Amino acid sequence: MTAVGQVRPATRIGASRITSGGEALSVARELAATFAAGAAERDRDRRLPFAEIDRLSASGLLALTVPARFGGLDVAPSVLAEVVSILAAADPSIAQIPHSHFVYLNLVRLSAGDALAERIFTDVLAGDRVANAQSERGGKTIADISTRLTPIDGDGGRFVLDGEKFYCTGSLFAHTLAVLAKLDVAAGDLAPGEYVAFIPADAPGVEIIDDWDAVGQRTTGSGTVRFSGVGVTAADLVARASATSAPTAYGAYAQLLHVAIDVGIARGALTEAIEFVRTKARPWFEAGVDRAVDDPLVVQRFGELEVDVATAEAMLVAAGRKVDEAVDGSAGAPHELVAQASIAVARAKAVADRVATPVASALFEVSGTRSAAAGTRLDRYWRDARTHTLHDPVRWKYQHIGRWLLRGEDPPLHGVI
Repeated sequence: MTAVGQVRPATRIGASRITSGGEALSVARELAATFAAGAAERDRDRRLPFAEIDRLSASGLLALTVPARFGGLDVAPSVLAEVVSILAAADPSIAQIPHSHFVYLNLVRLSAGDALAERIFTDVLAGDRVANAQSERGGKTIADISTRLTPIDGDGGRFVLDGEKFYCTGSLFAHTLAVLAKLDVAAGDLAPGEYVAFIPADAPGVEIIDDWDAVGQRTTGSGTVRFSGVGVTAADLVARASATSAPTAYGAYAQLLHVAIDVGIARGALTEAIEFVRTKARPWFEAGVDRAVDDPLVVQRFGELEVDVATAEAMLVAAGRKVDEAVDGSAGAPHELVAQASIAVARAKAVADRVATPVASALFEVSGTRSAAAGTRLDRYWRDARTHTLHDPVRWKYQHIGRWLLRGEDPPLHGVI
């Protein structure tokens, strides 16, 4: 691996074992309190949270979804979403870094063979991290993939991987990369199609580049990864279609975690605004009061903002329950449960999108001119919300909801709803 900028090989550390969902939430709250303390400075300096992510691994939170048959807790999606939202309220970048870790562990759970699953889950229980190398910038749409797997022997057992990815969130902190690539010709038992290759982040031919420069989510490590003749075996590959072209709730699961990040940002922004108004803001002179917290118009606005954030949180909880049902599969037909879960998550995503960025902007409205000083770094909530809510267009969520209501059309099985 070629080191560029602040890139460094991920260290391997031991991890604690969390034994219940309640413990997971408690651990998340404890970590969030410590992560929040340095979040503004990390954002200001773009200091990558290597130490914080190591602590996240060591806590056992990144192993929450390892299936029970491999020794894990296998928490419900709703519990994981709450954990992510707690972390996002403290530092949205830290919350987003393991997003693809959990999504690709779900792919392994759904579609990988036993040998690969045991390898990945054993490593994760020991503290390892997975990051995505999925999206590319050169295609006509985000669905166009130019990264290729090329067979190098007759029986389809070995391949070379070549291509370039961007938006590779968490890659700077990863032990394993999950790389989406196309196989153009049949090779052994593998049909042409899209596959995810699970390869070591420090494998020969892998180049991780620290070139992420977005206005928000500044420390997620979401830059470029290049692959030049990287050796891959058939045992490293998982067919993506088996999870995305069947009613597995793969897309609803992934989108639920995105909603959790947006909702967490909204809660974090409102919490920051409350503290600022209590301790630093001055009342408007026409209010005739001595403290900003006694200004009736400020009180009114905080009431409105709390209703907005609490609504988004309630929608997240409701969507999480539907994803739980779809993943469990015992409450009805799989396709019906998955459709309901996708629609519930789409509704929650639409509400979170309406709330996160406006609340992060209203932080300044209720806090006054002092809050706009560069030293406060309060703009990071708006920048994080604006950046993360661009992940996938909410306008298409409304389309799928409307088609489901009016025409009885189930959401498509493409992995992003």
